[in-house]
Amino acid sequence: MMLSKKMTQAINDQIGYEFYSAYLYLAMSAHFETQNLKGFAAWMREKFAEEQTHAMKFFDYVNDRGNKVELPALPQPSGKWPSHLAVFEQSLEHEQSVTARIHKLYELALAEKDYATQSMLKWFIDEQVEEEKTVTEVIEQLKLIDSRGTAVLVLDHRLGKSAEK
Repeated sequence: MMLSKKMTQAINDQIGYEFYSAYLYLAMSAHFETQNLKGFAAWMREKFAEEQTHAMKFFDYVNDRGNKVELPALPQPSGKWPSHLAVFEQSLEHEQSVTARIHKLYELALAEKDYATQSMLKWFIDEQVEEEKTVTEVIEQLKLIDSRGTAVLVLDHRLGKSAEK
């Protein structure tokens, strides 16, 4: 059974938003690269790859249901942040907006009694809990270290190691 026109459009919009998320994380990675914080940069690059994977899950789902994927244009992320903390705070705000969008998709699937889409979205709902938790932990650690150089380098090293897994 094909997706409704409304659901197809909503998922196509989400595909664009997931690709924008990847683009945003790549900009954050570039920001950290210029500061020679290779661990932070690697962690953000890992998030970039994850977001591309998320976009492709939606992309494949639309195709699997016999509908047409339409990719929107992507806005350019700013690429400038006043602090390490500000980068991660924007990341959390962005993840919260992704979560809200996924919830709206789920609400639409419920309203349309689209059980297959509800099932597919369950994975994304669970994934967003993990995404927000992980970014929140980094924010709390950055607040604790308050930009002390040595502590920032230790966190940079830890994030670099977690990106290698």
